[in-house]
Amino acid sequence: MLEHGGLLRRASALYGIALERWLDLSTGINPRSWPGEPPPIEAWRRLPEDEDGLAQAAREYYGAPNALPTAGSQAAILNLPRLRARCRVGVLTPGYAEHAARWREAGHDVAPVRPSQCAQAAAELDVLVLINPNNPTGQRFTRSQLLDWHQKLLGRGGWLLIDETFADTDPKDSLASETHREGLVVLKSLGKFFGLAGARVGFVLAADPLRRALAQRLGPWTVAGPSRTIAIQALRDRPWQADTRRRLRADCERLAALLHRCALEPAGGCDLFQWVPTPHAALIHEHLARSGILCRLFDSPSSLRFGLPGPEEDWRRLEAALRSAPCEGGA
Repeated sequence: MLEHGGLLRRASALYGIALERWLDLSTGINPRSWPGEPPPIEAWRRLPEDEDGLAQAAREYYGAPNALPTAGSQAAILNLPRLRARCRVGVLTPGYAEHAARWREAGHDVAPVRPSQCAQAAAELDVLVLINPNNPTGQRFTRSQLLDWHQKLLGRGGWLLIDETFADTDPKDSLASETHREGLVVLKSLGKFFGLAGARVGFVLAADPLRRALAQRLGPWTVAGPSRTIAIQALRDRPWQADTRRRLRADCERLAALLHRCALEPAGGCDLFQWVPTPHAALIHEHLARSGILCRLFDSPSSLRFGLPGPEEDWRRLEAALRSAPCEGGA
């Protein structure tokens, strides 16, 4: 299993700090999740049904022609590589490690691709896997770049696969509306922007043939009934979405300013996290963990990713811990 954020129970056991005393900034999940009502009891008693309106709510929200509900974007990441014969796959690096691992596990030839190498990869490889905005660097690709690379891949029967897990805060570069195009696949999730990671709801936006093939592989009842009920409500709550985008943008700027004051310079990010390369990442991560604050540590490159605090006391707690961190300012 690859390492991921959110491993609070492991951290609690390692550092001897009770679960309720942790401030978890390791996942990039909106700390103020969609505040809807719990699902009705009937949602627990009946098998999930495809005709409940979830796919339609997703199509309307994303502006996409088709949407296949999945158990989070992870279900798609696991299964999409199985829909192609062995081929050459380029995966953005640094990036979400599950992509490369699952294509490699399925027997494909996987090569890391830097942002500056994407155009060349699209001209030479069979599949190009990108994250937009990237996790953890926040690197963004424009619609025109992406469509150009898609055309190059399509000429060889290739795919452009874009993980848009963090795109909901600012969807201007999203290709969701273009997913009627053959060979273009976009992954979505309700885990980050909506803060509903535990519901395990995601979507694959793709043209009919690929969507049907993936649905056949996944089988029935991939998303639980209660999760579907919550997802439909969240996707249709336009006022909450607009207010949340404004708040997250302001909180992102506030987090970047806080890190700057503490001599940690963000080199990238999006409205849900900030990314800080530093040779002292491991030391700072350890210091914060001993204070009950969990951020995301990366070894290559040596860096930290900070999600957004929620209540004011969490902002004050983070700043106090960062100001006492070792190697502040690179000393």
